[in-house]
Amino acid sequence: MLLKSPWEPYLVVMNAPPSERLVRALADDILEGRLAANDRLPPHREVAYRLGIGIGTATKAYAILERRGLVRSEKGRGTFVAALPGSREAVIDLSVNAPPRIVGQQMLARTLMNISRDIDADLFARYPPDGGYFEHRRQMAQWLAWLGMQMKVEQLLLCNGAQQALSVALAVASKPGGTIITESQTYPGVISLTRHTSHRLVGVETDREGMQSEALDEALGRTSGGVVYVTPTMQNPTTATMGERRRHEIADVCRKHDALIIEDDVYSLGSSGFPPIAMLAPERTFYVNSLSKTVSPGLRIGSLVAPHHYVDKAEVALSATSSMVSPFSCAVMAEWLSSGIAQTLRKSIKVESSRRLELARSQLGDVAVFPDHEGFHIWLPMARREADNFAAASRAIGIHVTPPAATVVDPDANDGGVRLCVGGPELSDLKTALEKLSAILKNSALAGKPQRSHV
Repeated sequence: MLLKSPWEPYLVVMNAPPSERLVRALADDILEGRLAANDRLPPHREVAYRLGIGIGTATKAYAILERRGLVRSEKGRGTFVAALPGSREAVIDLSVNAPPRIVGQQMLARTLMNISRDIDADLFARYPPDGGYFEHRRQMAQWLAWLGMQMKVEQLLLCNGAQQALSVALAVASKPGGTIITESQTYPGVISLTRHTSHRLVGVETDREGMQSEALDEALGRTSGGVVYVTPTMQNPTTATMGERRRHEIADVCRKHDALIIEDDVYSLGSSGFPPIAMLAPERTFYVNSLSKTVSPGLRIGSLVAPHHYVDKAEVALSATSSMVSPFSCAVMAEWLSSGIAQTLRKSIKVESSRRLELARSQLGDVAVFPDHEGFHIWLPMARREADNFAAASRAIGIHVTPPAATVVDPDANDGGVRLCVGGPELSDLKTALEKLSAILKNSALAGKPQRSHV
């Protein structure tokens, strides 16, 4: 005889369809530990009756939870809470900017089974075009359109992740040793890349909306042939997101100085509601995105949308890297995009990101700067010496944070901060890390300091 389920059905109060509200209710109770591994869930029909929703709605919610690896179904027995992975590391790593773990074993197994039925042997029997097969590029173009970026398929090139896309854009937009203008605190990967390519990196002042247009105007006025690298949505590391007016201002300043733009949009989950700068200045903007931040870290497929008169040069630069996008990754991408799994993952990542940001806010309060929408990192603005001391204190208790030197453009700058990445760790580890970091902050000179409105 099957035991009665310990779960009392309810719907989370939120502006969303009933299926998403049911998913959120169950996910909250599972991830917060109110439901334990192997607890039985009520049958679909019972949930539908008690909540006044359709059976199909309940079935859809259970299917989403199973895809995420939060529940498992057993034929003839019902649906049960799945065992969640525990911590396997002695060190809790908050330095890697990855989305929350959403892909479950059953989802991956089903994906591989579906691919095996329909796989095209030609994908592995010959080299693909430098920018990827047209159908895969079309699917990626449609995905980007859902995120607000419209383009012709011919302008889009598939790359091995966003880092390769940035490398290609940089090679095409700027001469070796040229000047790249960016935010004063910026993505560690572009700092490393420009040092490798011997480009000169110049940081400009920012505020709560990111790069200041006046500061950019002044920097471009002092530079001949400068290229602008900017992250308008969920800026890394400061979390700043530009409003539409600021995006227009940045585009206008670059047009005034005839400067090319490299726009990094990898953190856009379609939440900001503002158009990419590439839509405002398409003739001069190289647009970079990736599935690894919005779907799954293991799906390293980047996209580069080049201005139409730079597409050929971008293809040549991509070919010179001798690194084609993985045919197998493209097969997974095609399956997830066509089946709707990618959209399910994106929505789930948004929900889980919000949960983690709320947790961080409860521990760090006014000391940290949080994004205005979903994301997986937060920013602790502080003087450079304080940031170094905080990172060292964190490391001493087994917590890795992003080294302050990794994000600052000017190594001699006094202002700085620490980026905390909240997406990667298991939720239990994240709770532990945030509690310990909160204690460090309370015992430091930062305690009681108000949150800065800009960085």
